[in-house]
Amino acid sequence: MSTYSVSQVEQLTGIRSHTLRIWERRYNFLTPDRTTTNIRLYTDEQLRKLLNIAILLRNGHRLSSLNKMSNQEIKDLVIEIFDAEDVALDDEMQGLIISMVQMDEVGFTKILENQIGKVGVFETITKLIYPFMIHVGSLWRTDRVIPANEHFITNLVRRKLLTKIDAIPLPDTGARKIVLFLPEEENHELGLFLADFLARELGWRTYYLGQNIPSDNISDVIEQLKPDLLFSILITPRLADQDDHLKEVIENSGVPWICSGNREVVSNLSPEITFLSNPNEMIEYLSKQTVV
Repeated sequence: MSTYSVSQVEQLTGIRSHTLRIWERRYNFLTPDRTTTNIRLYTDEQLRKLLNIAILLRNGHRLSSLNKMSNQEIKDLVIEIFDAEDVALDDEMQGLIISMVQMDEVGFTKILENQIGKVGVFETITKLIYPFMIHVGSLWRTDRVIPANEHFITNLVRRKLLTKIDAIPLPDTGARKIVLFLPEEENHELGLFLADFLARELGWRTYYLGQNIPSDNISDVIEQLKPDLLFSILITPRLADQDDHLKEVIENSGVPWICSGNREVVSNLSPEITFLSNPNEMIEYLSKQTVV
């Protein structure tokens, strides 16, 4: 069983630590464990309950009433909210966090498919899944969520994205071509899947190379495919000789290069790279290019 500190619970639920302490004094639904040094620790069950309560409070329920309910009654109310047609995006985001904490693929899939049914795959990925994964990455980097939960939800999102990518019809042979890759020492592939989906959905012919691609391989692919655009994600600070080799390959290709990830790492590599900070900027950039 996992335990969570006050700061972890605050980041996951959005409930301030000061508020948590007040609730502990006023209500009996929340009784965290304590270490020998009197540090509060919350169990998995307590975290799940707080995540559900945060959703219910946003939807007009009173804490005094929730305090008298069982865990199942609270869960049933949350299910009613998710089943409604007008469920708020913030609530769905919280629902995805609950799915991550519980390692609940069924719950995650239900939220995802409900959102797709309302606004379609494109908007669901850009407005729900992308912000959610950014949040998960932030939680993981600051030790707010345990690695096992982060790996579970990342691989689940990867599988869902692959399914949606495969469902997009192949473009015409005359469509513009984009090569997507991660250079050497870059392994965070989920964002590349998202970029592949966006480009395909916008009518581009995509060539997905994957992660940790040597610079010489990139040069060979450019020579073979003659692409119109390159896309990669740079997060990890790089050695000078790695930068020089990659920069030389890209500049000699004469192909425009767009990047996402760490702005400082990208700018240190080359000022000629177009940096895109979010999916909307990528959508705008690709949409401006003329598709033959």
